[in-house]
Amino acid sequence: MDYPYLNNVRLTIPMKYAPVRNYINGEFVEAATSETLDVISPVDGALLATVPLSTSHDLDQAVKAAKKAFATWSRTPIKERVQVFFRYKALLEKNLDELARLVQEENGKTFVEAVAEIEKGSELSEFACSLPQLVTGEVLEVSKGVECRTEHVPLGVVASIVPFNFPSMVPNWTIPNAIALGNCMIIKPSEKVPLSVGRLAELLQEAGLPPGVFNVVHGTNEVVEAICDHPDIEAVSFVGSTKVAKLVYQRATSNFKRCLALGGAKNHLIVLPDAIPAMTAQNITASMSGCAGQRCMAASAMVAVGPVDHIIEQLCEEVLKVVPGQNLGAVINRESKERIERYITEAEGLGAKVLVDGRQATVEGKENGTYVGPTVIDYVTPDMAVAREEIFGPVISIMRTRTVDEALAIENANPYGNAAAVFTQNGGMARYVIDRASAGMVGVNVGVPVPREPFSFGGWNESRFGAGDITGKSSIEFWTKLRKSTTKWNPEAGINWMS
Repeated sequence: MDYPYLNNVRLTIPMKYAPVRNYINGEFVEAATSETLDVISPVDGALLATVPLSTSHDLDQAVKAAKKAFATWSRTPIKERVQVFFRYKALLEKNLDELARLVQEENGKTFVEAVAEIEKGSELSEFACSLPQLVTGEVLEVSKGVECRTEHVPLGVVASIVPFNFPSMVPNWTIPNAIALGNCMIIKPSEKVPLSVGRLAELLQEAGLPPGVFNVVHGTNEVVEAICDHPDIEAVSFVGSTKVAKLVYQRATSNFKRCLALGGAKNHLIVLPDAIPAMTAQNITASMSGCAGQRCMAASAMVAVGPVDHIIEQLCEEVLKVVPGQNLGAVINRESKERIERYITEAEGLGAKVLVDGRQATVEGKENGTYVGPTVIDYVTPDMAVAREEIFGPVISIMRTRTVDEALAIENANPYGNAAAVFTQNGGMARYVIDRASAGMVGVNVGVPVPREPFSFGGWNESRFGAGDITGKSSIEFWTKLRKSTTKWNPEAGINWMS
């Protein structure tokens, strides 16, 4: 497949796609710098492309284009703006296979997982199309002849900094809503997976989005810092590790910007003895190994309450059905593979028991790929690093407790707060856990409790910095400001304290 935004292939370089370029004011353009990074496929180690290390100058060009476009786009009625996303949704679906293959190549996940990612982007676009019905504002006659009215007004130029683990879906967490609400956007993709966002830019253009409304600037720290510092960027969203989320939030807000920064997670699944073994094992396996564990909603810690050995045995049977290169994708790079395997080795050295060992996994014919097999570690204690820290790999650590309250104490003690789940057939006990888990998203017999639109995505504690959520109805407040107007046209009504 040829990608128009990646042209002029240099035949002397054995890479699949041509060098990635920035997308500014409706055109793919060269960065101001000649410095680049290689884009390596974790599937097989192939060189896919190079990505530019853009500078603050490149960002400034994008901001100027977005600021100019904002004057017209923000005054375009929202009913007209969302027509772009009706067409964009159709284009995502029309090009689903192609988009999924690109995600698979640059991220390493399985094709089925990549398809699901594109389908979620379609759902997010569908929600954006409903925004005219959700931002109608309010009007009330507060006194005779006097009306008060509220309107949702776009902020201006906004920016979104996105991670490697969902090259297409996470950008679509913000692109449809922010733009449909009248803002103009600059997005900074992960330098590890820069290809998908370029293709999304093409589809947005094909859907009729005017030049300058959506812009892409590639790079690393310099671009992120420039986004946080730029005086003409009004709001910043970020998705990534908690360490970087804190830095982005602090820097952006110190420059008086709105910021919503989503960080990492350590999600606990509490398993009670009455849980249905097969369903529980299947859900936990899918949660811990889906997308190779590289998602902030992955199951990372299982808290076994009481006698649940029969469920753990079935869990191991299910995990053994997950095979690297078949129904388990690669982790993003060799550094990640080595880091994940160190966690396993360290836990084993401290007395934990590795029930299923995914270290040193290889895939025939793809020996240069970076794979970690699914791993189950039992008899983990809460003080071990594998129990406390985000691993971001297909690894689940099992801690054992006698009571639900002991399990909740472990869950509550972790600094993160994205997700928690309980597996039980007791409705009262499920409610007990929902009320006491310290997580923004809680599941009952669901291993990945991600809300569907219009419900919003967002965690608590050190999984989120800033107010509100990044998707759904909650995102409206982040991407707009509220204008209040009071009007009076009847002088004969006189003046009172309300007018």
